[in-house]
Amino acid sequence: MVVVFGSINVDFITRVARFPRPGETIVAESFAMHAGGKGANQALAAARAGAAVALYGAVGRDPFADAALALLAAAGVGLDGVAKLSDATGSATILVDALAENCIAIAAGANERADPEAVPDAVLGPATTLVLQHEVPADANAAIAERARDRGARIVLNAAPARPVPADLLRRIDLLVVNETEAAALAPARGWPGEPAAFARAAAAVFPRLTAVVTRGRAGAIACSGAECLSAMPPLVDVVDTTGAGDAFVGVLAAKLDAGSDLREALAHAVAAGTLACASRGAQPSLPDRAAIDTLLPLVTTAAA
Repeated sequence: MVVVFGSINVDFITRVARFPRPGETIVAESFAMHAGGKGANQALAAARAGAAVALYGAVGRDPFADAALALLAAAGVGLDGVAKLSDATGSATILVDALAENCIAIAAGANERADPEAVPDAVLGPATTLVLQHEVPADANAAIAERARDRGARIVLNAAPARPVPADLLRRIDLLVVNETEAAALAPARGWPGEPAAFARAAAAVFPRLTAVVTRGRAGAIACSGAECLSAMPPLVDVVDTTGAGDAFVGVLAAKLDAGSDLREALAHAVAAGTLACASRGAQPSLPDRAAIDTLLPLVTTAAA
């Protein structure tokens, strides 16, 4: 089972020809609202890939809460662990430019009060893959990771948005997933190189139980576990919107590992999912199902790195 402890948002997406300069007002091309949040997105991605998923987190008692949870409920994600609080539902304001690049500002809202104690000990055993991100407080992640490690769960940390990751947490987790920008931001504090492949090798060398994964956009992803490094390259596709691609990658990676796949197979499926998520707009609407992933999979190439 995949257990996701993380953020639940609504995303306000504005499409522009280019990003405005400081102090500049520009005319937008369109606006849309979608459900989002890294925790919710990754839970939905894992569910659409075929995993049994339970999501733990918090939303507000406001008009946005139902919208934030609707697609999760439709996909069969367990939502009993989602608390409804007096805070506002978390939100993300996203600008997407003509090149399909994005920039994002997050208002945490109820996510700041996500309670790790709401996750029962019974779902943190060896049959569980626990997925964490950085859109909830660091101490909440640390607390649930400690409990999950003691009970034998596999722990995946998507260290996004970038913030320092303590050594104690790195010792507890099984997989660290970052993108190129996050790797470069995290590297100096640990004395590691910021280049993706070198970062992954350094992290895996320092923490022997850790598999380090760095996503590289159109260049796919690299994963290092011990002395072994693998790369997975996607096929070329027309990119419409990169929002949600990283969450598709993480959710499907967790789902495949939870189902017993080895790292090579899981990495290939995750790259296929991230690639498909770039082909349509919005985070959750773009998350692919298992059939779409399986169709694209033969076009993903994996190799030793």
